[in-house]
Amino acid sequence: MTKEVLLSSWSRDGLYVLSESSATSLLKVFLSTCLSTSTDVWHRRLGHPSLCSMHFLVSTKQVSCTPKQFNFNCPACPLGKSSRLTLKTTGHQTQAPLDLIFSDVWGPSPMLSFEGFCYFVIFVDAYTKFIWFYPLVAKSDVLAIFHQFQALIECQFSLKIKYVHHRVICPYTLE
Repeated sequence: MTKEVLLSSWSRDGLYVLSESSATSLLKVFLSTCLSTSTDVWHRRLGHPSLCSMHFLVSTKQVSCTPKQFNFNCPACPLGKSSRLTLKTTGHQTQAPLDLIFSDVWGPSPMLSFEGFCYFVIFVDAYTKFIWFYPLVAKSDVLAIFHQFQALIECQFSLKIKYVHHRVICPYTLE
């Protein structure tokens, strides 16, 4: 409001580095008031805290905002706080591990991983719901990875795989 510079710093690798000499100004910056800052702006700035946390910050005057209504509808919060979608029922009855293994290959990824992977294959045991994930450099690596996977789990469970079924299980894809 006073147009006074509250804090200045230099950036290193895209991040601003705050020195010990700027620590005295830091409290002043955090508690500074701005009439145009709303609750939804503070919500985004503070890393999407819960509604309860936002109420606490405003009621204890740690954050000043106008208006003080908490009716923000943040599209990022449900996405960031969701854990996973449940798998659809398959209709298959299994009695033991390795009776039925579902598999799906995904890719190519729009970006390579650090190791150069751009595909992945997953194997899901229908009985235990265990999931094995294997990154792939090329889609043609699936057969070799399957043989590696088969040797691993058949040794681990002391059982043989009975059936393998390709099933598209990634979220939002049609079967």
